[in-house]
Amino acid sequence: MAATKEADMFALKVSMHLKPYCAEEFTRTNRKEIIPILRRQKGFRDEVTCVAAGGTDAFGISFWDEKASADAYGRDGYLEVVKALGRVIDGVLQVQTYDVVNSTFHQIE
Repeated sequence: MAATKEADMFALKVSMHLKPYCAEEFTRTNRKEIIPILRRQKGFRDEVTCVAAGGTDAFGISFWDEKASADAYGRDGYLEVVKALGRVIDGVLQVQTYDVVNSTFHQIE
């Protein structure tokens, strides 16, 4: 079997359950605290955040230029994000890592 090519971009998906009536505060926290934390991280490219109808669940997908950058964020910036979200989440964050194989927003070669 031939070796596979390393992906040109990586994504981290962070899923969470929100405390009741906290969707607005979650959105505000994301804009004012989480995005600035992400922008300080080497290799950060973009972030998309979604909140389910009813405001009970949310997820964010951050995009990284290489796996090493995503891994470094997991070591260096992630704890800041967990702390910032502590006011609005119920339970623990679920984190999954993906190779980005197609995007209409980002140029992937």
